[in-house]
Amino acid sequence: MRIMAFDYGTKRIGIAVTDPLQIIATSLTTVHPEKIWEFLVNYIQQEPVETFVVGKPLQMDGTASESGQYVVGFVRRLKKTYPGINVVEIDERFTSKIASNAISQSGMKKGKRQQKELIDTVSATLILQTYLESRTF
Repeated sequence: MRIMAFDYGTKRIGIAVTDPLQIIATSLTTVHPEKIWEFLVNYIQQEPVETFVVGKPLQMDGTASESGQYVVGFVRRLKKTYPGINVVEIDERFTSKIASNAISQSGMKKGKRQQKELIDTVSATLILQTYLESRTF
């Protein structure tokens, strides 16, 4: 079964998944928040998901950020819609900045580097990688 991670935004949700052995985190896509539920139904019919990992937006001092309220609602609906799938929240404070830096250092052309969708999927991948590294076996 796979693990799926989300970098939730009000305009786009970056999504990343693991391979079935849960070893490698890979960028998947971005989806508009209004289409996420349809996307999940279709994806989960094809690939079983064991855990959802959601980036939790925090301020530098660790308190909830303004966008945190949207993530709370998203997590609540995930748990209600998919009660059999574990939901974990991970601190995402630096993921967008790290993603932007990684993309800019990748050698990609400037136009491609500035695509916000790319930053969102790379951020979701970083969130997923953080989760994978935090697990104890």
